[in-house]
Amino acid sequence: MKLHDPQPRPGSHQAPRRLGRGHGSGRGKTAGRGTKGQKSRAGGGIPAWFEGGQTPLHIRTPKLHGFKNRFRVEYAPLNLGRLADAAAGTLITPDVLRHDQLLRDQKTRPMPVKILGGGDAPRGVTIHAHAFTRSALAKLAEAGSTAQLISWPDGAPIEFESEPKPEPKPRSKRAAKPAADATEEDEAAAEDEPAAAEASSGEEEAQADTADESESES
Repeated sequence: MKLHDPQPRPGSHQAPRRLGRGHGSGRGKTAGRGTKGQKSRAGGGIPAWFEGGQTPLHIRTPKLHGFKNRFRVEYAPLNLGRLADAAAGTLITPDVLRHDQLLRDQKTRPMPVKILGGGDAPRGVTIHAHAFTRSALAKLAEAGSTAQLISWPDGAPIEFESEPKPEPKPRSKRAAKPAADATEEDEAAAEDEPAAAEASSGEEEAQADTADESESES
């Protein structure tokens, strides 16, 4: 095999179209662009996003409206005030609330129940719900009622998560500076004490020498 032997596969290489080379070529005169018009002009053309004058897609699309959280859990809220008439010892569950039509309309799909702290809490009842607010838990505890947290959608009882203790705030560098300055002052004072002691001893020796000279002269 030599360099002139390899050939491209049939049909893989097509010769470029020759435009404007006379009537006999089939693409003479208008060269396949048609007669007149925006698309027939040199340098003319229509952008890919142009839609004939109507509002294009990239303008019709809403923008800067945030986003929709796919993992957001939407609850059916219920205030404690609507349960104030419940008798002591009653067990209140989401099924009971739906049966008594105390929850908002849920035609499309069932929703988990969240107990809010509005109104007076019923006394001596047990409430099963998927979420409680802090104010609702506080009012139920004061009224002697029990709040049981359940999971969604199976309704299994779960324990309340204990609130984590707040971590102590680290001391800022500004607050630590006075302590550092105090230690530096103490070190400087400790260094000055020997020098002051030497100076005082030197003054005492000078006074003693002057006293001896005065006695000898006398």
